[in-house]
Amino acid sequence: MAASGSMQKRRLGRSDLQVSALGLGCMGMSYGYGPAADTREMVALIRTAVERGITFFDTAEVYGPFTNEELVGEALAPFRGQVAIATKFGFKIEAGKQNGLDSRPAHIRQVAEASLNRLKVDAIDLFYQHRVDPNVPIEDVAGAVKDLIREGKVRHFGLSEAGVQTIRRAHAVQPVTALQSEYSLWWREPEAEVLPTLEELGIGFVPFSPLGKGYLTGKIDENTTFDSSDFRNVVPRFTAENRKANLAFVEWLTKFAARKKATPAQIALAWLLARKPWIVPIPGTTKLHRLEENVGAAAVELSSDDLREIDRAASEITVQGARYPAHLQQLVGR
Repeated sequence: MAASGSMQKRRLGRSDLQVSALGLGCMGMSYGYGPAADTREMVALIRTAVERGITFFDTAEVYGPFTNEELVGEALAPFRGQVAIATKFGFKIEAGKQNGLDSRPAHIRQVAEASLNRLKVDAIDLFYQHRVDPNVPIEDVAGAVKDLIREGKVRHFGLSEAGVQTIRRAHAVQPVTALQSEYSLWWREPEAEVLPTLEELGIGFVPFSPLGKGYLTGKIDENTTFDSSDFRNVVPRFTAENRKANLAFVEWLTKFAARKKATPAQIALAWLLARKPWIVPIPGTTKLHRLEENVGAAAVELSSDDLREIDRAASEITVQGARYPAHLQQLVGR
């Protein structure tokens, strides 16, 4: 099978990893946002993404655990060498459940072997540390991945939700190709320290939840209910009262999008693409029409006036509620 659709390519930082301007986050197909979706449908969705020009797919061993990597491996088997798959290590998984962090070098090696197997690939294109492990010096983590790169089992090293000191220390041992962290019109914290550091060091940025975990699509309000297994039930920003308070920004975004003949989601993605040429957002979806909508964002042109107007509106509206409950917030920015 050959990929037919064309989408502009982007290079992650100063690396030689070139991927489509938008990637596809695959987590929600198996985990996190309610019950796992139908495998056959998700295989078809991932293959449609390739046909539409997406060449960058994001998974992790902990999604499921393990089932999401298996899904991605099966779906992308016909496209070996045409697409880049990113996966992640760093959690301890016991009896099929995530149980704390583990980035010890021996564990990283075990995870790499298991992920190669599930993904059915010879090398992992981008291997991220999923969360910084305070019990393992980041130099040891970077060194372990450096060894895997030397052996040809991994091509690129990434970090997720790491703070700037960690990024610098890791990068000194093994160049970091990309940082994956939450970034969107309603979570802009990375602009303070993280983005300037990435620019200085030549590291790409892969925003997850670029649509605010679905909120910036304009399809969620105070009356929306989530499945009992949906992660958003524990996110402070998603309490009914905060969802109601946060509607003002989405309403503004919806009006702005209508003027541009686009959807709120497309504007939110186009805004990220316009920030820096080395930013590659990875919106996730389980729905074909959402995939098509997201792909369309790559063609939305925002002028400098448009960007100023969006910034002005965003700065006037304070988003209510933390992006993570306390126990998860402790794992980020270290």
